[in-house]
Amino acid sequence: MAELGSRQSQLALEVQLRDDATLENYLAAPSVEPLVAALERQLGPEGEAIVFICGTPSCGKSHLLQAACHLAGAGALYLPLAELARYSPAEVLQGVETLELVCLDDLDSVLGLDEWELALFDLFNRALQWGCRLLLAAGGPPRTLSVKLPDLHSRLSWGIVYQLPQADDEARTAILQFRAARRGLSLSDEVAAYIVHRAPRSLDHLLEVLDDLDRASLAQQRALSIPFVKQALGW
Repeated sequence: MAELGSRQSQLALEVQLRDDATLENYLAAPSVEPLVAALERQLGPEGEAIVFICGTPSCGKSHLLQAACHLAGAGALYLPLAELARYSPAEVLQGVETLELVCLDDLDSVLGLDEWELALFDLFNRALQWGCRLLLAAGGPPRTLSVKLPDLHSRLSWGIVYQLPQADDEARTAILQFRAARRGLSLSDEVAAYIVHRAPRSLDHLLEVLDDLDRASLAQQRALSIPFVKQALGW
């Protein structure tokens, strides 16, 4: 475990959980509630050994993987593979099966790379032996991914698969109001709809807009009205 701890320290600048990426801070649509329940019980005796989350960019995959790590505590590790692909897979994955939960985000970013595919295949086998639970995320379900190694393709299909829906304007408005309320900000339907229609489509960017408004509201001691939003954001 000393080697694992040393390597985790080396990767610490790359692997950081967002403080706000928790299940309490996630507004789950009714269709996503079974997934949230699966994440809450994954480390229990009845939990799934492998959970696979798929969906388009900015649909909440990374939030849920980080939330699962927060829930699991020190026995979990979050690995955003798109950011870690420049490391050797041995450096990133060696020994992680000794943890309770390993969350692999952006899995499709390393598929097609021979060294990574072999390392992932080995990790699946070691995780099964050690009882380590795996939580995976990619842009599409396992059957659609471009995997060169047939045995890895088979392993990816072992787990239960959940598809996250892409948020429409109604869902984005509800998420914006939910996250504002969590910060103690009052956001009317009219103001929320105005922000949603003017902000970038990405949920990540929408929540960055909320960060900016939160700071501006606190600094100026102003409520979130449409005139104030226009002024604060230069709209």
